[in-house]
Amino acid sequence: MQEISTKVMIIGGGPAGYVAAIRAGQHGLSTVLVDEGRLGGTCLNVGCIPSKAIIHVAEAFHQARAHQGASPFGLKTGETQLDFATTRDWKDAIVGKLNGGVAFLLRKNKVTVLEGRAEILDGKTCTVTGAAGPTRVRAEHLVIATGSQPMELAALPFGGRVLSSTGLLALDRVPESLAVVGAGYIGLELGTAFAKLGAKVSVIEATDTILPAWDRELTQPVARRLEALGVTTVLGARAQGLRDDAVLLAARKDGEPLAVAAETVLVAVGREPRTEGFGLERLDLDRDGNFIRIDARCATSMRNVWAIGDITGEPMLAHRAMAQGELVADVIAGKRRIFDHNAIPAICFTDPEIVAVGLAPDEARSSGIAVKVGTFPFAANGRALTQADDHGFVRLTARSDDHVVVGIQAVGAHVSELSSAFSLAIEMSARAEDVAATIHAHPTRSEAFQEAALGVLGHAVHI
Repeated sequence: MQEISTKVMIIGGGPAGYVAAIRAGQHGLSTVLVDEGRLGGTCLNVGCIPSKAIIHVAEAFHQARAHQGASPFGLKTGETQLDFATTRDWKDAIVGKLNGGVAFLLRKNKVTVLEGRAEILDGKTCTVTGAAGPTRVRAEHLVIATGSQPMELAALPFGGRVLSSTGLLALDRVPESLAVVGAGYIGLELGTAFAKLGAKVSVIEATDTILPAWDRELTQPVARRLEALGVTTVLGARAQGLRDDAVLLAARKDGEPLAVAAETVLVAVGREPRTEGFGLERLDLDRDGNFIRIDARCATSMRNVWAIGDITGEPMLAHRAMAQGELVADVIAGKRRIFDHNAIPAICFTDPEIVAVGLAPDEARSSGIAVKVGTFPFAANGRALTQADDHGFVRLTARSDDHVVVGIQAVGAHVSELSSAFSLAIEMSARAEDVAATIHAHPTRSEAFQEAALGVLGHAVHI
C-alpha cells in the first residue's frame, strides 16, 4: 500500500475543502485533498451553479414568451421554443469549466488530490481507496469537509419519478407536471424555474407559510409572483405517497386528502450533514445533533481535528463554507483568526430574489435592541422602473441610540447583487449616516439602499 505523509489532510472537495486546500498551499503547507466525486462538490456540480444556470434560462424563456404578443415598451417576438437538452449541455459546460478552474488552482498551489473514497482510521490517518488501489495518508492536521446531502422522506424515497435537486437538474426535458415537496429556498427556486419553462407546478408545504425561515414581509412578493406564474401552493399539507397515474397523494392538517398532478416529484425538505460512510464514528467528536461541534476557529473537540462547511451546522451556505475553509488554513498556518457570524448573507434566488444579512427588525427587538427601520420601495426607484420590474423594497435596521446597522434585507429583481454592499456595511459596523452619506450611482437599484438609510434618519428624499 502506498503511504503519504503530509501536514494537512482534507476530506471533501466541495467549496470548504478546496478553498482550505488552496489556502493551505498558499501558506506553503503540504496538503492532501481527498474527494470521491467531481471537484467542487454539491455547490459547483449539482447545486448553486447549475441551478442558477437553469434559473437564468427559465427567465429568458419566460420573458421571450411574454413578448410574443406585446410588451409594455413595444417589443414583439415570434414563436419561442427551447431545446432543453441543449440547455442541459450548456449548464454542464459551465460546470466543467469551473471544475477545470478548481483543478488548476489546486495544482498551482501544489495540493495533492486523491480521487477515491476516504476511510478515517484515527485523527491522523486515513485510507483512500481509488482506481489505482489504496493509499494510506498520515497527517498532522485532519480537516473534515464532507458537506451535506438532500434529506429523504420515508413516504417518498428517491428513485424513479421522485428526485432530489440533483436529479431534477439532470433532466433532459421539462416534465409536464412537477410536484415540489417543500417550500424552502431550494424548492421554490427550482419550482419557479420549471414553471417558467412550461411545467404545471404544485408546491406542497407542511408549515403555514412559504420560505418559513424568512419573515412574511419579504416572502409576500414571492407568494404573489408564484400565483401570477400559475403555481399552485398548498400550505399546511404533507405528502403521503405516489399513485401510478402520475399523481402525488397528500393530506391537509385536518385530514382532507389531496391529489396533485406529478409526472415528476422534487423532494426539497432540507439537507442533512454527510456523516456516514467515511469512518467518522471512529473519532470522539462532540456533536450538536447530527452536526460536528466546532469553536470560533473551526476546531473540534479533538486536537488538530477541524471541521468546516455544512457538516458544522447552519447556515449551510457555500460562501460560509469557503470562508471557514480559508480561516482554518490560516489557523493551521499559525495565524490568529476567529470566525465572525454577524455578516453572512443569505440569498433566495426566487422571483423576486430575497437577500438578508444580519437581524430582521423583529429579531433585533426580541434580542432587546431598540431599533429604527427604514424601508424604500423599488416602485420609487428609477432603474427598477426602466427594467419594468419595480416590485419589492430594501429595508435597513439600525440601533436607535447610535444608528449602527444591525440588519439589511431586500426583495426584488437582481437584489442578490446588492448583498456584498449589505454585508460590508454590517461587517464594518457602519452607521446609517455612513450609508446615507455614501454617493450611490444613479440610476441603479443600489440607490434604494441609500434611501433606506436616509429613512432611518428621517431624511428620506424620494418618498
